[in-house]
Amino acid sequence: MRYIYIMLNIFVGTFLWSIINPKESFTCFLEIIPAIIGVLILILTFRRFRFTNFTYFLILIHCIILLIGGHYTYAEVPFFDYIREVFHQSRNNYDKVGHFAQGLVPAMIIRELFIRKMVISNKSFFNFIIVCVCLAISAAYEWIEWLISILTGDGGDAFLGTQGYVWDTQSDMLFATMGAIIGLILFSKIQDRQIAQL
Repeated sequence: MRYIYIMLNIFVGTFLWSIINPKESFTCFLEIIPAIIGVLILILTFRRFRFTNFTYFLILIHCIILLIGGHYTYAEVPFFDYIREVFHQSRNNYDKVGHFAQGLVPAMIIRELFIRKMVISNKSFFNFIIVCVCLAISAAYEWIEWLISILTGDGGDAFLGTQGYVWDTQSDMLFATMGAIIGLILFSKIQDRQIAQL
């Protein structure tokens, strides 16, 4: 339980940093609202369903990625400006880190839910369905970005974060898909060990 409190304190500290003098207040709100909603859901459901510490750790990492993106905007995270200059990239690619996490972290959340709630009996389709769910989440997020951009006009440009890249939506979904697949390959055994200890 101490581990959970430490992670919650890290989240709160990063959240407070994120909302103090952000680059753009409206963009900050749009970027961090998924993290806030996610943490509230985890708090409200904690007594009924407690995830493994490993899954909570991954969720914290994803939240931190969102909070950093909210503070600076995804197109202007300073360290990734530095990477762009050093490697002569055409854009700040911090948003790709976010979309990679958008595949990896939900994959591990869904995987744990599927295992512990015994959602899928046929194991041969197990990972395929998890990746499909993650891709659906990524596509839905792209719809939200598109809708906000239409409704707010220029106000949604920083949230959309395309930086003039015409294939941004497709590459975002590709990175989420890669995140889901890589997460399942790298972290399934770690998660299995922690599930077995519950």
